[in-house]
Amino acid sequence: MSNPVHILVTGSTRGIGAAISDTLTERGARFVGHGRADGPGVLGADLADPAAADALWDRALAALDGRIDVLVNNAGVFELIAAEAPLAEWQAAWGRTMQINLQASADLCRRAVLHWRERATGGRIVNVASRAAYRGDSPAHWHYAASKAGMVAMTKSIARGYAGEGILAFGVCPGFTMTGMAEDYLSSRGGDKLLADIPLGRVAQPEEVANAVAYLALEAPPSMTGAVIDINGASYVR
Repeated sequence: MSNPVHILVTGSTRGIGAAISDTLTERGARFVGHGRADGPGVLGADLADPAAADALWDRALAALDGRIDVLVNNAGVFELIAAEAPLAEWQAAWGRTMQINLQASADLCRRAVLHWRERATGGRIVNVASRAAYRGDSPAHWHYAASKAGMVAMTKSIARGYAGEGILAFGVCPGFTMTGMAEDYLSSRGGDKLLADIPLGRVAQPEEVANAVAYLALEAPPSMTGAVIDINGASYVR
């Protein structure tokens, strides 16, 4: 590709993020990833730090020669907190989840929008949310579901607000996906019972989610802006 698409992918070092990185590489994109620590092609940033997302954008922009065409917000945490927990622990868990899953994504979306408006080039955002945005989640994961619902609402707001400037926004809502995190959750919750709730009979593979993300990042027609693609084996049908 003579002029490859420049992409920033957060949470790119494992699970869905690693599959996204592999798929984008196969399709000829030039990307910089993000993880907890610096590595080859990966910029380290702790998105629990309110300043980290903005700094990550600046580093990624420098690594990609001053141009980012697509932002993929995939980084997130899925950590439990019971309603019975002490108030300070409850609020700390909500604050951490909202900061990493929603606020950091919002900060990066903001920088992307400003970048594309300044350059008058347009661009694409792909936000990886969750089935939980629509269906909800377990009694220990209110905060996770709320953060992902916020991400979907943010995606739609960006799509409606900036489509006329060529700035497009899409969402992907996976259900359970066979990452290490999903495997642990399935085993802890009784895998057979959870699988019985998925008409397809299995959880998604990371590559399935990655293919949807790559399609939205590189190929989806502009008229699809604002769309959210469900990947949940028909366990939740809107």
